[in-house]
Amino acid sequence: MKTPKISEAVVRRLPVYLRYLQHLVDMNIRTVSSYELGQKLDMNPAQIRKDLAYFGEFGRKGIGYEVSYLIEKIKGILKLDRNLNVALVGAGHLGIALSNYNRYTKEKMSIVAIFDTDPAKIGLSVGNMPIRHIDELDRVVKELDIRIGMITVPATAAQQVADRLVEAGVSGILNFAPVSLRVPSEVHVRSSDVTTELQALAYYID
Repeated sequence: MKTPKISEAVVRRLPVYLRYLQHLVDMNIRTVSSYELGQKLDMNPAQIRKDLAYFGEFGRKGIGYEVSYLIEKIKGILKLDRNLNVALVGAGHLGIALSNYNRYTKEKMSIVAIFDTDPAKIGLSVGNMPIRHIDELDRVVKELDIRIGMITVPATAAQQVADRLVEAGVSGILNFAPVSLRVPSEVHVRSSDVTTELQALAYYID
């Protein structure tokens, strides 16, 4: 279980471990050492052992980690062993792409409601989900026990959407708009800014 002493950097690395472990399952690999993980993830094996040791002793000396067991434990730490409902606000190209992709994942974290303000989009379906007007946000968040919100609206509307998600009671926000959001300290925000990442990547191009 997480404790207040666990740094955000450690929490951010856990999904990286989880993704590679799931890849090992697909390859029918049952055990893996911290050295092997470090080699594949380009990380220090000691750091991997230290990260995992915050939450318990999951490996065995001379054997390493049992892949399926470690996946189960990391999912428990990240609370991915339970259903987590997500609301997406912004039914543009990105929002629809994310919603369609989400339908094919096997994770328990899933988009269960889509919102927009465009009258031409309200009532249309993405998969089996109707696009709802954002005025329904508060009611639907409570009815479906939605805990996380995703923002895929233009930057000019992102803060207003974040405010509405917070008021509706979400605990976490994944923001795809190229703008910093202001939210209460108890609400956690992660941002995914493609433009910023491309600009940073450009530094390394000859």
